Amino acid sequence: MPVHLPKLSLLIRLLLLTGLFVFTLTSITAGQSMVFSPAAEDKQLLSSLFTKYEQHYQSGLTKLPAENKKSYEEIYQLRWDHIKEVFDNKELYTAPEAQQYLDALVEEIVKTNPLLQDRTFHCYFSRSGVPNASYIGEGMILFNMGLFRQLEDESQAAFVICHEIAHYFLQHSENSISKYVTTINSKAVQQELRKIKGSEYRKRAQLENLVKGITFNSRRHSRDHEAQADSMAVEFLHNTRFDITGATTALDLLDNIDADTLNTSACLERLFNAKAYPFQKRWIARQEGLLGGHAQLKEDDKPEDSLKTHPDCKLRVQLLAPLITRYKASGKSGFVVNKTEFEVLKANFQYEIVEYAYTSNNYTRSLYYTMVLLEKHPADPWLITQVGRILNSCYAAQKAHTLGRQVELPSPGFSSGYNLLLQFIQNLYLEEFSSISYHYLHQYSPQLSYYPDFKKEYITSSQLIKQ
Repeated sequence: MPVHLPKLSLLIRLLLLTGLFVFTLTSITAGQSMVFSPAAEDKQLLSSLFTKYEQHYQSGLTKLPAENKKSYEEIYQLRWDHIKEVFDNKELYTAPEAQQYLDALVEEIVKTNPLLQDRTFHCYFSRSGVPNASYIGEGMILFNMGLFRQLEDESQAAFVICHEIAHYFLQHSENSISKYVTTINSKAVQQELRKIKGSEYRKRAQLENLVKGITFNSRRHSRDHEAQADSMAVEFLHNTRFDITGATTALDLLDNIDADTLNTSACLERLFNAKAYPFQKRWIARQEGLLGGHAQLKEDDKPEDSLKTHPDCKLRVQLLAPLITRYKASGKSGFVVNKTEFEVLKANFQYEIVEYAYTSNNYTRSLYYTMVLLEKHPADPWLITQVGRILNSCYAAQKAHTLGRQVELPSPGFSSGYNLLLQFIQNLYLEEFSSISYHYLHQYSPQLSYYPDFKKEYITSSQLIKQ
């Protein structure tokens, strides 16, 4: 079971994380396994990094073109606001052994690619569970835990890093900003804007039609940019010791990464069907009408490719096939840096995203990640406790009339399984949160009485149920 123990050997850490080894401490009754503990946040490091990147941003503003400078500043301010949000939300993972490992992956790429050796960029693990990676500007690349935890080997991780380095190297973000600013300030567009302003009717519709083709999204690259970054990434990857087929296997994985892996209905009923408090079908019933109709998605419905986290993956694989065939060579490996550390981080990140979703006040996402992990580790003390922690927190938020800020609502953009969990939360009455929590935790109370966090949530639920 996962635990943050940087001083232990990699092998012991891996065995702990995968549940194959029971380690005892004097603070825990002999024979009982260690429990996951989230990595401590290095506030001083985060503060120094924020200052460093803020200075880089401010310095960059002085180098913007004089023509249309105000428009440039507005767009770069939007990009900086997103970076600031990353720091405000404490998204960067500061565990030193994880950062050292990621730095080693990046170094393997940089040292074999002369084009990159004079470039200033840095890669960080993001605590987000979203299966993605991104170049966010100012030389910062984020590799989400939600993506890393699903990769199969280091060659796939190296391709992901190479892809984001390519966005940085090719200045896709900066070029998009320049194109947008030039277009929006062009004589033709400005004339059309004045014409719309002077018109008497349908101003909004005319404006929407005008900007449809020239909008700018600082967080999403165009499909052309994705193809360019893929090709450049393969060039970078080819020069390393990593297996170049990691490019196509990574894209194959990304093509299905949004698919449901959890039978939510069965899982909810299995978790919350206590003998003294049986599961109620009403809890997962889809409601009709204004408030519930939006939640209805057929079980076999799949999001369109445009709604995927990573669209066009099949096409991207086809485009890369000739390059892969040309560059494929023997002697390359799926693991170059440290296979054991790779597996340790993968296992640990499954738990870290649960914690981050919860501390970011997204209780439903945290509960979903918890349920997925419980399928693999049904007796895990931390996961069991986390279920009670979330339900108790939902009770408190519902009572304070703030639950809407801490849960997501059903949406066609979500998978059917996650939507069912959201509907479950929407269907519960205040007292049901505490009752489900209490009866769920009660069945584990004899064997988990040694675990302080479990005792805390169990006592809390027993008090709430009396209110």
